[in-house]
Amino acid sequence: MSEDLRPEMGSLRLRLPATSANLGPGFDAAAVALDFYLEIEAKPAAEFSIAASGRDTERCGRLEDNLILDLYRRLLEDHGRPVIPLAIRMDNGIPLGMGCGSSAAGRLAGIALAVHFGQLGWSSERIVEEANALEGHPDNAAACWLGGFVATASEGRHVHVARVVPPAEWRAIVVLPADPLPTSKARAVLPATYSRADVVTNIQSVALLGLAFAQARTDLLRTAMNDRIHQPYRAPICPLLPLLLPLVGEQGIVGVALSGAGPAVLVVVANEESLPRASTAIRGRALENHLEPELVTCRLRPEGGRNLSEPSVG
Repeated sequence: MSEDLRPEMGSLRLRLPATSANLGPGFDAAAVALDFYLEIEAKPAAEFSIAASGRDTERCGRLEDNLILDLYRRLLEDHGRPVIPLAIRMDNGIPLGMGCGSSAAGRLAGIALAVHFGQLGWSSERIVEEANALEGHPDNAAACWLGGFVATASEGRHVHVARVVPPAEWRAIVVLPADPLPTSKARAVLPATYSRADVVTNIQSVALLGLAFAQARTDLLRTAMNDRIHQPYRAPICPLLPLLLPLVGEQGIVGVALSGAGPAVLVVVANEESLPRASTAIRGRALENHLEPELVTCRLRPEGGRNLSEPSVG
């Protein structure tokens, strides 16, 4: 976020971007922000209420078993602050359970609401650390809050983040299947150990990944997004991945990987002009296999979460 949350008790307007993590070999370490969002406006009220629009309105709009509200309440109670009821208007553009960072955005929303209305005074670094502790990995949370392409590592509660602005000309197509996939199921299929050859391949790939983004090197992405740690094991439960991986190098498509744990697939496209051809190629491969996924065309965003209640900085 470009500025820390202010302690005033007025309404709070948040915009938190979707994220795509792993990007192939960067397992639990790398992610990028995308330009579709969870947007929330909250203000103190006599009782809790949520007016939800956008995707998954039933889950977003319920008052019980709600990730954002449950975390907001718990953080205030844990820090000895009164739980202030909120009237919330929520417009959710991030599909749930698809590997697009919905849980990181939701947890960051809950944290941000608690920081604001509980006057906790946390820095951006503390907010990312709290989200990492809840998520179990820092990649989505750091990309969502800070924006851009991030490489991350956890050391206890502390999170190290290196961030670069993604190439402005690159575009992404997020290919969404009909059904979500719980992250717990996607993690359950991974092996406990790996061969040295597979580990070395991933180290080589991820070493190139950050430089490919920093230097706008589309020629590196085929190798930089090559993975042997999680994608081969998740492919059977994420059938779009093996269908779309062969498209790399065609119709302006320069990289393909699972988005997070899947089942969505992130397709990186070289430029705006290539989007129509790339989209046609993706739909063609899917239809050949009797699938009709939703395609979300987006940019890679340099900005992270924003407090829209405050004037933008920079």
